[in-house]
Amino acid sequence: MKVETVVVGSLDENCYILKKENTCLVVDPGDDYQKIKEAIGECKVLAVLITHSHFDHIGALREFLKKRSIKIFKKSNVLEQHYQIGNFSFQVLQTPGHSSDSISFYFEEEKKMFVGDFVFYEDIGRCDLPTGNFTQMEESIKKLKQYPDEITLYPGHGVPTTLEHEKKMNSYFK
Repeated sequence: MKVETVVVGSLDENCYILKKENTCLVVDPGDDYQKIKEAIGECKVLAVLITHSHFDHIGALREFLKKRSIKIFKKSNVLEQHYQIGNFSFQVLQTPGHSSDSISFYFEEEKKMFVGDFVFYEDIGRCDLPTGNFTQMEESIKKLKQYPDEITLYPGHGVPTTLEHEKKMNSYFK
């Protein structure tokens, strides 16, 4: 699976395009649909994965909603389980804390997890915004720590990191 990052919007949100063969998934289409569309290229979009519903992560979602063949994965319509769509297989994890609707998408075969604003490089997402909850964040971190260290974490802003690095360097993981 090839991962392309498209940085969009006034808050430099990471929109990810996950490509396999001639299909793709879009993670957090934050803004600038044209820029995202260019990165998608000729790939067929199978689904859009939403880590949480803050404006900077869903600004271009309405454009994808116009296409009825595209499935939308967000907290309100998914369970914490495995999903298969096309050649993509992933698990949904409930990871509230930054917001009550925060979820993460784990691609076990590729050892990649898309975490939105749950975890950043040596930091975590803010819990002081509406529906944020630090106690829930601590529980979500505890859940995440049970996964393999070699997982690459793809955040909603900034650079990717690994779970191993966060366990060693992120004070919230101690």
